Amino acid sequence: MILPGLVSVTFRQLAPEAIVVLARDAGLKGIEWGGDIHVPGGDLARAREVSRMTADAALHVVSYGSYYRVGEPQTPSFESMVETALALGAPSVRVWAGARGSADVDAAYRTAVVQDGARIADLAAAAGLTVAYEFHGKTLTDTAISARALMESLARPNVRSYWQPRTASASVDDNLAQMSAVLPWLSHLHVFHWRVESSPVARVARLPLRDGAAAWSQYLKQAGADGHERYALLEFVRDDQPASLREDATTLRELMAQS
Repeated sequence: MILPGLVSVTFRQLAPEAIVVLARDAGLKGIEWGGDIHVPGGDLARAREVSRMTADAALHVVSYGSYYRVGEPQTPSFESMVETALALGAPSVRVWAGARGSADVDAAYRTAVVQDGARIADLAAAAGLTVAYEFHGKTLTDTAISARALMESLARPNVRSYWQPRTASASVDDNLAQMSAVLPWLSHLHVFHWRVESSPVARVARLPLRDGAAAWSQYLKQAGADGHERYALLEFVRDDQPASLREDATTLRELMAQS
């Protein structure tokens, strides 16, 4: 079963209090809270506060969207991320598979990511949490082949993978194949519609989800075919505006009803 939700960093300019109201009024069911601004790693008091306001709005905390780069030295530590996720009431911590694309790494770098990935997966498991990898460029999950290899190397039941369209130019068939490769580990989807524009300067344009409805209808159908509960989390709405969220949420709910 697919449920509609929101990635909080869609609205980095807004406070969590405002984001909760937006999500509730748009008819969404859950929020992935970002660790870069809304729930900073280690700020347990803020995490508990955001957890309460989310529950008070009858919304679920879907995950803690950390920016932990697996295999890279950094602060806050993953241990701090686990503490924050627990205070937030998040069942999962989202992480990034290193900081380099799969075509740009050697065996030693991949081994370092796998070793750290195993370490953090075990830490998360001890706390009753899952670890879910962002499906994203310039990481070791930048292709389905590399992402699947990482999942298989880690070989832990609490390691999962997100999915989102990898590039704006990819075909629907290619995106479906990419999702299919990680489907055994699929946690949630990041949902948006975009295209690359070259004039007057090259940029990625965020478009209404209804413009990509035909493609997303197929993505949601494939993601929901196994009957597992997961969220379709709206992200990157047009002009970063609340009104765009309401429009996209309506489209998402309509697509889910058809799937």
